[in-house]
Amino acid sequence: MNSGTNPKERRSIRTGICVDIVTKQDQRSNKRNRGVVLEILTNSSFHPHGIKVRLEDGKVGRVVAIVSDDPADSGS
Repeated sequence: MNSGTNPKERRSIRTGICVDIVTKQDQRSNKRNRGVVLEILTNSSFHPHGIKVRLEDGKVGRVVAIVSDDPADSGS
């Protein structure tokens, strides 16, 4: 993860990057799911709980960490 990337800022999230998300049902346990961003669902430029995305496997959640901001490293 680059030091300049913030998972709460939309400009840091792009389709094809690898991220960790927390789904709505996992918010209490803070269980993370790792995957590749398929679609960015949050329209605003910033969200205090993280930008909401849909992963390639269909899971929807808020980004809590950017694992790799290089699409070539995402395993796709």
